Amino acid sequence: MCGRVFLKTTIPDMVRRFEFAHPGEVERLGNSFPLWNGAPSLTYPIIIREELSTSVAGFVSARWGLVPGWARGGGGRPPPVNARCETIASNGMFRKAYASRRCLVPVDGYFEWQKLDSSGKKKQPYAIATKDDQPFAMAGLWEEYADEVTGELIRIFAIVTCEPNSLMATIHGRMPVILAPADYMRWLGPEPDPRDLTKPFPSDLMKMWPIGSMVGSPRNNTPDIIDEIGRGPSDLFEVQIKLPRQPTTGSDAAANHQCCCCRPSRRAASFRSMSIWSRIASASDNCNSRLSG
Repeated sequence: MCGRVFLKTTIPDMVRRFEFAHPGEVERLGNSFPLWNGAPSLTYPIIIREELSTSVAGFVSARWGLVPGWARGGGGRPPPVNARCETIASNGMFRKAYASRRCLVPVDGYFEWQKLDSSGKKKQPYAIATKDDQPFAMAGLWEEYADEVTGELIRIFAIVTCEPNSLMATIHGRMPVILAPADYMRWLGPEPDPRDLTKPFPSDLMKMWPIGSMVGSPRNNTPDIIDEIGRGPSDLFEVQIKLPRQPTTGSDAAANHQCCCCRPSRRAASFRSMSIWSRIASASDNCNSRLSG
């Protein structure tokens, strides 16, 4: 599946990248982007074909999560954010949108989690992008409805997924359908069933890298979300220091040093703190010496 994306490209630059589509209303989203940790229910720029009888495409804003009108308001379950390519032509949830309301979802990349144990509780997040570091378009489906209170027209969308390519298969069983630029207008066009486009994107044009756990919460929305583990500037002089743990009781715990590997008592805190910083300084000097050499 694909349940989290990132857009590091600004709205004006995204419009220039997809120059075949006119800007439309999407420029008003400018203050919301870049978006480093985009989750479902947020509003995104998508590209639709305004009239199937014409070749005019344009940017519009849409909320991630698609529920057709007949299914809306039932059960309170979260709306689907993905649509499996194998069943979109027959699934009542997506059938009409697939036939006549397909869209492009421009992004710079997306996130996926690799299960590290059989329980599925331990996972490693990855960021995935194209090797050229340029925005690309995922295949999507869209619907629209009028808000019952305000009457405002609201667009919603889902991302189409397919079997993984050889790169993605190493961490997950699905991937979003990524379209080649030459296929953009065909996906947007009147053809009722362009199913041959819903295939895995070539592995040799993609890259992925492990990232930290900050991505787990959509409230975290900073550029360092996509930093590769062990490659950030703050990791250059990382030093692991292990000191013997001291038994603590009662009020001693409140005064403990909060390092995960070092919990000295109050009496030894000052001495050990000095020892830690002297070791860090020594390690940094040694590392600087190696780099300059």
